[in-house]
Amino acid sequence: MKQRHDRSAESVNDAEVEQFPVEEGGRATASVGAVANTTAVIRWGAWALLVSGPLLGLFALASQPTVAAAPHQVEQRSHHSGDGQAGPAGFAALYVTAYVAAGQGTESSLSPFFPDTRDLSLSAKPGSQKAQQVDAVRVQEVSSGYWSVTVAARIPAADAKKPGSETDQGRQVAGRDGVLRYFQVPVRAAASGALVAAALPAEVSAPDAGAPPELDYGLAAPAQSSDAAVKTLQGFLSSYLTGGSDLDRFLSPRTVLSPVSPAPYTRVQITQLAERGTDEPGSSWPAGKSLPDGARRQLLVTADATGSDGQARPLTYAISLKARAGRWEISSLDAAPGLKTAAATAGQKGRTP
Repeated sequence: MKQRHDRSAESVNDAEVEQFPVEEGGRATASVGAVANTTAVIRWGAWALLVSGPLLGLFALASQPTVAAAPHQVEQRSHHSGDGQAGPAGFAALYVTAYVAAGQGTESSLSPFFPDTRDLSLSAKPGSQKAQQVDAVRVQEVSSGYWSVTVAARIPAADAKKPGSETDQGRQVAGRDGVLRYFQVPVRAAASGALVAAALPAEVSAPDAGAPPELDYGLAAPAQSSDAAVKTLQGFLSSYLTGGSDLDRFLSPRTVLSPVSPAPYTRVQITQLAERGTDEPGSSWPAGKSLPDGARRQLLVTADATGSDGQARPLTYAISLKARAGRWEISSLDAAPGLKTAAATAGQKGRTP
């Protein structure tokens, strides 16, 4: 029994040795079982890292926020066509302005318009002439992306006399106010869309005025006070041009117009009327005829407007009327008089409903 007890005690002591390290010669030691367990833990931990590494990488990639690729930025360039002539016209006007003022030593001022200025040599004194009231008066498309622009510029005469000197009065006026001169400018659209001049301007004669357009109205006749439309037109234009406060009472419902401000005139007088859609002179609406609601008229109205200086100036308006409650009202101040050409009259619209 004592031997069995000693073996049990030895077993207990062995278990204690396997679980707890002991100091031997100042160094920590462990049992074989403890080392084996530790090695197993390390081995499984290494395998876990090896297996989880790719999984963690995939998870990290999946967790990154999606960044949309920036779209390729395409530079927007302006392209001009024969229908859109504002670009070549404005470019040519600026070019002529710079050209007239340029002189010896300032040839480079033309390079933004006419890049080939290396061999250009000007002999005039810079600034000896200056273009005034410069504008394009004709734009002709020579070919795709290539235009011939005629520019008008008011330029004082080089030999102008001072006002008041005893010289020809016509030359005085020409020198003081300038004379209209015309320059023809070749304008080309480069591949980049930029506009460039193909050559220096060429001075030309004034372009032909052309035949006046034929309006779709009868003959103009003196305005008659017996015409109810004249009373409406008189009140409307007086308020519109002289700063009156009762403009709205002459307008149809949903028609919105504001008086000219500041008021340029002090008095307005209707002088002539022409009716659209008739060959009769003046008004085609018989005096005293009743006005059914919704009746319409389109008139070409001429009025004398007098300014604060006492000077009268004739003005012409295309005005549409509509009857309501027994009187005529302004339904629209039309953008332009109607033409007899069918294609043009089909597109005629007023500014307001």
